[in-house]
Amino acid sequence: MTREYPDRPVVGVGAVVYVTGAEAARLGVADAPDRGVVLIKRRYEPLAGRWSLPGGTVEVGETLAAAIAREVLEETGLVVDIGPVIDVFDRIMLDSGRRVQYHFVLVDYLCRVAGGRLEHGTDAAAVVIADVGQLTPYDLTQKALDVIARGVALAENAR
Repeated sequence: MTREYPDRPVVGVGAVVYVTGAEAARLGVADAPDRGVVLIKRRYEPLAGRWSLPGGTVEVGETLAAAIAREVLEETGLVVDIGPVIDVFDRIMLDSGRRVQYHFVLVDYLCRVAGGRLEHGTDAAAVVIADVGQLTPYDLTQKALDVIARGVALAENAR
């Protein structure tokens, strides 16, 4: 099935990878914030060139957990422990003729770093650990901001 102009919704996963300053230091990331989330700059459509949460589509026969672990590793170089679901929602994008160009059903998870090395992969143009209190420069969608806020609250209430 094609992602663009699909016959039915495409299932995707996303991750709020919550990182403390100590965890970032263990990854060798200099000048990391005390409380951060991993963001990627998307290389491909939809939203090419925009900052977003790491994630992607689920492959046939792949579990949601396996998909998010694979996507985060591919896009960020990080191995993650997968936590609870933060949100499930639709992302429907229409073309100029009001036809459905993209329709994703997305499942976003809270994740924590278990290992790896922070570096962007082929699907991402860049990767950063962004300060949760300084997200404005990344021009994230409102939905991404809402999911990040819920993920950060879950992470910080679990400590």
